[in-house]
Amino acid sequence: MTVRLIAVRHGPTRWNRDGLMQGRADIPLDGPGRCEVARWRLPKWSRVATWRSSPLLRATETARILGLEHVVVDERLVEMDWGRWEGCSLAGLRARHRGEMRANEARGLEFRPPGGETPREVQARLRPLLRELAGSGAGAVGMVTHKGVIRALLALATGWDMLGGPGFRVPEGSAQVFRLEARDRLILDCPALALVPERCG
Repeated sequence: MTVRLIAVRHGPTRWNRDGLMQGRADIPLDGPGRCEVARWRLPKWSRVATWRSSPLLRATETARILGLEHVVVDERLVEMDWGRWEGCSLAGLRARHRGEMRANEARGLEFRPPGGETPREVQARLRPLLRELAGSGAGAVGMVTHKGVIRALLALATGWDMLGGPGFRVPEGSAQVFRLEARDRLILDCPALALVPERCG
């Protein structure tokens, strides 16, 4: 049985606006972020989905504001661990650690922040979840999660090795739609589905 899967990136926080990497830091949505999520519109079919959320506040708040019911908090959907680089900006890290940062980014799926997690390790914790969902009998599943997790799913679905541009983005106010087929095969159906019908005034 094919499972339709929608992965929603949480709403914006102050750290998002400042360009800082949040990782496991439990940063809540800010006022404008809450206002923005309140204007998001999910596809009608996703309203009957079984929903899961990362345990971090910015994800659970997003689920609550979207009016999702009976959401299961799942630790496997937590953001990639950025270790000692949490609270830093990517631009700042590239300026301070030029050669080291270039070499690390050139590792693709093996990119590892000091004391943190690689994208491949994120995929490893997602695979058992995908197996569970594939065998659950659910026709549709939704996830409220994070950019790093969604990028790991996109890499699984497309074979992207995280070297060079993927050809798709994970912008705020967006969702990625996948199909989960037999043998846990993940297929990208709709990248960067916009959720915002109007701007937050």
